[in-house]
Amino acid sequence: MISWEQATTHFLSIVRLESIKSKIIVLALLTTFIPSLTMGWLSYVKNRQFLDEKITQELLNATSQASREFDVSFKERLYEVKVFSSSYLVPENLEKILGSKRGTAENRKSLTRLRDYLKSLRAKFAVYEELMVLDARGRVVASSSGKKSAVLLPQGWLKAAKAGTPIISNPMWDKTLKMGVMVTAYPIFTGRERLLGVLAAKLNFQKIISVLENYTLEEAGELYLITQGGAVFSTTQPVTSNFMEISLGKSYTKKLYSRESATHEYINYRGKDVMGTFKKVPPLNWGIVAEKDKEKAYAKIIRLRNLTVGLVAFLLCIIGLAAYLLGVTIVRPLNRLIGGADKVARGDLEVDLPVQGGGELGFMTKVFNNMVHRLRQSRDELDKMNSTLKKRNKKLHELSVTDSLTGLHNHKHLMEKIASEVTRSERHNHPFAVLMIDIDYFKKYNDTYGHQAGDDVLRRMASIFMESIRSSDYAARYGGEEFMILLPETGMDEALQGAKRIRKQLARETFGDDKKKIPITISMGVATYPEHGEDPETLVSKADAALYQAKKAGRDRVIRARGTIRKRKKKIRMKK
Repeated sequence: MISWEQATTHFLSIVRLESIKSKIIVLALLTTFIPSLTMGWLSYVKNRQFLDEKITQELLNATSQASREFDVSFKERLYEVKVFSSSYLVPENLEKILGSKRGTAENRKSLTRLRDYLKSLRAKFAVYEELMVLDARGRVVASSSGKKSAVLLPQGWLKAAKAGTPIISNPMWDKTLKMGVMVTAYPIFTGRERLLGVLAAKLNFQKIISVLENYTLEEAGELYLITQGGAVFSTTQPVTSNFMEISLGKSYTKKLYSRESATHEYINYRGKDVMGTFKKVPPLNWGIVAEKDKEKAYAKIIRLRNLTVGLVAFLLCIIGLAAYLLGVTIVRPLNRLIGGADKVARGDLEVDLPVQGGGELGFMTKVFNNMVHRLRQSRDELDKMNSTLKKRNKKLHELSVTDSLTGLHNHKHLMEKIASEVTRSERHNHPFAVLMIDIDYFKKYNDTYGHQAGDDVLRRMASIFMESIRSSDYAARYGGEEFMILLPETGMDEALQGAKRIRKQLARETFGDDKKKIPITISMGVATYPEHGEDPETLVSKADAALYQAKKAGRDRVIRARGTIRKRKKKIRMKK
């Protein structure tokens, strides 16, 4: 007896599926085709169902909201007419008109008041094309317009008026106004509840149905009013003399009225196959219809269905080939390698992939981890080298701009700083000052106590300067026993005060050895920008000249530079 395994092997040999390659291809095709086709069909069914529900809900929302809005709007018109008719001016003047002889002064006066009242209402409410007062026989007594046009009240209006209920006519074409109108009226009673007549208002029918314009439907949808007789009033149709002739048809109208708030499929007044819903408007017993063109509404889902079928067929070939080439045992390790390589490419060298199994992919994973480890070591070594190089560069820069003896900035850096301050002060229209300082009788002190003692004096002088100036000021050794201090945003008066502060600090100091302490004084020359120079060389020269005058005048003093630069084209406001 042949076993199941033997039967299966025999079958596979007949259909030529003995090789692993063929088995993978068939398995990939089956596992792709069956789920894809099933999911595609289910997706189409669910999408169709969802679209049906969405369209139905959209139509129901549109009809409900439009019906409610139309109902509220029309009831507002009825209420307004009721308010107009109940004003004391209307019954009072109408009773006088009907009770007096025509042409008398009292009759004319009451008629004028009534007309003025109607005109004022017409001016305030644009929806009313004409307001009229009619007597109990339906004759026009007064009108808001100059001409008394005919008013076609519905049959039974007198009975409704006596009952105190509003009177509503069907839409009609007014030849005088040349527009579609709808008449609403409300009874006028005396104080003794005697019917005098009615106040009638001709409503602009186009403005009445314009409420529907606030509600739009997607995918070729339309919203319109419909009467029990099937007459259609749409905002997309112009209101002309034949606007009452557009009809949906009695059978379809009956179908809509029979099941309110249900979705119907029918042929609309344009001859299109549509689906729509219906909602009644209580005061008029009319209805709001919201409909959509079926072909356009379902166009997207049909295209999606066709696209899904084509996509499934295309994917069968692609996925079958991918399954044959990759396989589960290859894809996962490769994905790990790709992900690790991507992290390394972005600069993340902390990658350490797990080695699973042997073979070529296991060996590749080991090589990859080893490569990342070497890159990590190289990066750490490079970071150390860069850090050391930055520190040395910083130290070299400090040595290049610093006087080795005093620790102050040197002459070169001083001139660069002054040049930079000239540019900044010119841009911000601010002054600055420089103090040129020389130690009095330094050569004699140096010869007496030795060069080592002289160097100590220079170092101590640098400390005194740094203690006496602001954090924004700048002190440098100009050369030998000469120093210079840069005072940003400082005028002559402040500079002289700063010089005084330095001399005061120096006066507290004594120099020499333990056996003999002697004081040391300094001479200073002060120059300010732009008063004494517009460039570093001129400014330093003026300060140096002032220092020379201080030396010449007996030392131990401060002299301000002489002379003023007058070549500037604009005046610079000096900071006090």
